[in-house]
Formats: sequence, C-alpha cells, structure tokens
Amino acid sequence: MLAPHPPGGSHHRGYSAPGLEKVSQHEYDANELAKLRDTPDYKESFESGNVNDEAQPNIWLPDDKLPGFKSFMQEYFTASADLIHRILDALSIALDVPEPGLSPTHSKSLFQLRLLHYPAIDAEQLSQNKRSRINAHSDFDTLTLLFQDTVGGLEVEDPHHPGVFRAAEPVDGTVLVNVGDLMARWSNDRWRSTVHRVGLPPDHRRLKDRGDDGGKVRDDGGKVLPDRYSIPVFATANMDAVIDALPGCWSEENPKKYEPVTAWGYVQMRMATLYAS
Repeated sequence: MLAPHPPGGSHHRGYSAPGLEKVSQHEYDANELAKLRDTPDYKESFESGNVNDEAQPNIWLPDDKLPGFKSFMQEYFTASADLIHRILDALSIALDVPEPGLSPTHSKSLFQLRLLHYPAIDAEQLSQNKRSRINAHSDFDTLTLLFQDTVGGLEVEDPHHPGVFRAAEPVDGTVLVNVGDLMARWSNDRWRSTVHRVGLPPDHRRLKDRGDDGGKVRDDGGKVLPDRYSIPVFATANMDAVIDALPGCWSEENPKKYEPVTAWGYVQMRMATLYAS
C-alpha cells in the first residue's frame, strides 16, 4: 500500500489490492458493470511502465522498502519492450505492411508491465462462480506478452467454437503472445483478439458420479488451489496512432468491420470499465 493505484482507470500504475478490479468483455453500461462487480476478481497486481511515459508516470514504493525492485523492473521493461518491437516486425511481414512496418507506430513504447498474484483459493468457490480469478476477456492493446508459472488455469476460447475454452498449459522457457483488440482492428479480424480467462487448472476438473441419475459433478470440494503468479506485458501503440484496417486486410468483398479509432481513445474507454468510481 506504499504505492497505491490511483482511483479510477485513467492512471494505471501502482498496486491494486484484491477485489479492486473487475475485468469485463465489452460491457459499458453502468448498471451491468455494477452487477459484475458483485463478484470482483480475486487477485492483486502491481503496474509499471516506460519511465518516459509522461501521461502514465510510475508509482514506486520507497527504495529502502524493497531494495533493487525499481531498477530490476525498469530493466525487465526494457527487455520486454525490445521483444515486442521484434514481434511487431515479424507481424508486419506476415500482414505485408510496407516498410517501416508497425514498430514505428509504437515508437514511444507506451507499454504496461503488470505483476499479477492470484492468492490461494478454494476450488469450490471458482467452480460455483462464487469468486473468479479473472473472467473471460480480450486484451485491448496491440499484443500481450505473458510469462506464467506452472500452476495453470489459463484458458483460451476456441475462435471456431465460441464458449469453448481450452487450457493454455504453461511451457517452460516460453513466452505466450496474445493478439489484442487493436491488432484485431488493424487486421480487420484476420487475427482475432484472444479471449481468455483464468479458472480451475485441468487437474482440478476431474468428475465423479453424482448418484442414481448417472450425472457427473466436479470433484473439487475441499481442495485449495495454490497461489498463481503471472506477468503480462501489454503493448499499446502511440496515443495518437489511428487504428484503421490495414491495406490488404479489407476489400469490397471483405469490407472494414470497425470504425477508425485512436489507440489512446480505445484503451481509455476499456480502462474505465475496470475500476469502480
């Protein structure tokens, strides 16, 4: 609490305690958002970003409280930003974007580095939707790097079968890359943004016979899921970058699906739904 997240979603830096945030998927109605916040996400987080981002200055706890933390986080951010720009170069080739590609639209590296901790929780609370670690959602950036531990629980929605989620099991030594909403808009849904959630890991989903009717129920009563840690790094284009379908991603037969938006305008619209006022 020595570096608290400011109220609201306009300044996304610092520490957020469990229950402060509630992720939703394209829900903007105030009444509906209030209902969703009845079961807030059970997680805590710490956000930081580019030291040169004047619109989103970092919020650090005093150095003597956790020596080396600030300097390490800044180094980690720089390494992640370098990787993001390399991936953007590769995606530009795949989308046939003319030189210099998409990387210059992210020249200010206005990225967000998030440390996430999901505290231990009764499996039954998750299976009965009494609590959630994080609900199904897509990221609203260009792309996301995700570093995760081995606890599991991350699931990705099958783009060909809406509502069907498949485990994205941790692979040692790898970085998972998600396509975000802005990249989906840029590519005119050639690449869809990845809808994902964090719930029960696969090994907590064993079923057992319920009784005479032959039905099945989850065998998770009394089990406690261990703490889970992950580190997403969200890549956003420069604030004034206009996100419009790229040439080659639309035609008369495949018209543009989205109106042009600025990166900042879209991100702030989605950010405002995360935090209660």
